[in-house]
Amino acid sequence: MADPVLSGPASPSSQKPDSAALYRTVRLIRRFEERAVELVHAGQVFGGIHPYTGQEAVAAGTCAALRPDDLITSTHRGHGHVLAKGADPARMMAEIAGRTTGLNAGRGGSMHAADFGIGILGANAIVGAAAPIATGAAWAARRAGSDRVVLTYFGDGAVSQGVVLETFNLAALWRAPVVFVCENNGFATTTRTDDAVAGSITGRAEAFGIPAARVDGMDPEEVFAAADTAIARARRSEGPTLLECVTYRYDAHHTWEHAARPRYRSAEEVDLGRSRDPLEIQGARLPEARRGQIDAEIEAVLEEAVRFALDSPHPDPATALDHLYADGTQARAGVA
Repeated sequence: MADPVLSGPASPSSQKPDSAALYRTVRLIRRFEERAVELVHAGQVFGGIHPYTGQEAVAAGTCAALRPDDLITSTHRGHGHVLAKGADPARMMAEIAGRTTGLNAGRGGSMHAADFGIGILGANAIVGAAAPIATGAAWAARRAGSDRVVLTYFGDGAVSQGVVLETFNLAALWRAPVVFVCENNGFATTTRTDDAVAGSITGRAEAFGIPAARVDGMDPEEVFAAADTAIARARRSEGPTLLECVTYRYDAHHTWEHAARPRYRSAEEVDLGRSRDPLEIQGARLPEARRGQIDAEIEAVLEEAVRFALDSPHPDPATALDHLYADGTQARAGVA
């Protein structure tokens, strides 16, 4: 993995990051994903998941810079974003396990979690599709006189999607208070970014007059500083920013790889990517005893989350047509 280029907006961060809180979020996401993979292998999560392992610094750093009333949209690899924004780990675990106690009653699953009450407008499995949703929400907030900011995540595979480029255009024209966060983990599924993206990712945004920065996406505090500056700019009605967070995915694109084992990167490359672990980078900033205390607390949280999920019921098939319409209209069997 190439060394990231560390550059960003000139304005310094207005907040001081809470090192312990950032570590707690990184640790929570890491252990959540590891426990979720265990449930996949145990047959408790149908269809598998897209693990976020290795990319935790991006979710932790960006969400730490948001206000509670700010909004996010997420991706198919969205557990980390949802947890970092404050979702209940137990309800998130129940959601990916398809249980009625999940964030969306088990109907969204791993790739479509939402929690409007804490500003999570939803994850979206369509590559790049959440960017226009976020920009629309940002424009609506500004029209309503609010200083809310919306942050949207997408991967390097999304930057060539037409809808993302169209969204850049509208966001720039409308000066929408949106922050675009590209998680560049080096691969779009199994295709290397360098083989698929002409020019640069930051250059795509700059072509529309959107300020862009390439950030060390393995360091939670570096991500926080860049996000804090971009969010403050959006809140001042100065328009959108793109952050390209250079990160590395430790695990599979999807857990199907654990059985199929496609060969698109070597073990040596993965080891090199693991050499800068956000968990260790942030953990080194804490006293050993404090870090151990947080680790133990997270283990207890995840143990309870797994218990809660597995003890919760599956949905009744008779309710399969419920919740299809926002106004509560019930679909007729055989018609939906």
